[in-house]
Amino acid sequence: MERSQWYLGTPNGIVLCVDQAEADHISGRYYHSYSKEAVMFSSMDEALAGMEQLFDTLNFPYPATCTRTFGERKHRAGYEHERTKMMKDEELLNMHGDLGTFIIRVQHRQNSSWQGRITWMEENKTVYFRSIWEMIKLMAGALDTVSVQEGRPVEPEWPKDEDNQEKEKNSL
Repeated sequence: MERSQWYLGTPNGIVLCVDQAEADHISGRYYHSYSKEAVMFSSMDEALAGMEQLFDTLNFPYPATCTRTFGERKHRAGYEHERTKMMKDEELLNMHGDLGTFIIRVQHRQNSSWQGRITWMEENKTVYFRSIWEMIKLMAGALDTVSVQEGRPVEPEWPKDEDNQEKEKNSL
């Protein structure tokens, strides 16, 4: 399999490994360059909150909107080695989930959401997403490979490369 889409290309690149998926429940682990340890998650909400915390710690991508508070700001703990890379990209790309593996590259945090690219490693397909919701739907579509009603495989609805390039042009 050609791995032309297998790269991180950004300091906040994440490899998300899905080990279990049932109905509305996805669990697994994700990896980033700033820790040798996997970050375990038992729900997508938990994974997204952890990734958002990483982006805040790195201050990349810079959020267009920030949390507002009238009280004292609390420092978020968790990443002692904030900006020291502890794992090479090659090591990260060797991690795989039992059900699926995704490379997530968030390029912008605008409109209280994320915009970027996601690569489904098993199929070597990359798609641009405009929101966290769209990213989650792409992952769910990739993981839902068996149709219960018809009992036959269903191709996840990832846009074709031409559609994706057109979407990128229109978003700029």
